[in-house]
Amino acid sequence: MKRSAILEMPQFFERYINKVDDVEINDALVNHRNCPIEPDILEALAERRYAEGKWTVKDILQHVIDTERIMTYRALRFARRDETRLPGYEEKLYGAEAKAEKRTISDLLEEWNVLRQSSILMFRNFDDEMLMRGGSSNDIYITVLALGFVIVGHPIHHWGVIKEKYYPLLG
Repeated sequence: MKRSAILEMPQFFERYINKVDDVEINDALVNHRNCPIEPDILEALAERRYAEGKWTVKDILQHVIDTERIMTYRALRFARRDETRLPGYEEKLYGAEAKAEKRTISDLLEEWNVLRQSSILMFRNFDDEMLMRGGSSNDIYITVLALGFVIVGHPIHHWGVIKEKYYPLLG
């Protein structure tokens, strides 16, 4: 199903969903499975911050990984008709506890690539009925289809932040 099949656009997630073209969700996941930023650039920026209190590029990569894991978990639960209201998650707490500074860019990219492949395989097996199922997380109703587009659009958002805010640090 395409992005345009999302009947109820969750306001908070709209900014991520709308970063993705109106294509089939499985195509979107495959088309955006790789980080578009060269590893050597990520490595050069790995520990840099563009302002006090902002995340490093390693922190951003870890955040992208954590968020994809959480969104795929939500999608799986909703696809399987689990109607339990799910809590939100505190991204700043996750970021502080992840210890991304102890990881390498290569390790982070490897984990993200494996995770994305897992997401592709999971969504490939959701039929249209499953994609239209939904549930509440953090008191926001969202469908499995919309979660799929969040999974694709959230990293696109962060790759843009890296290019806009961190590239100037390369001097």
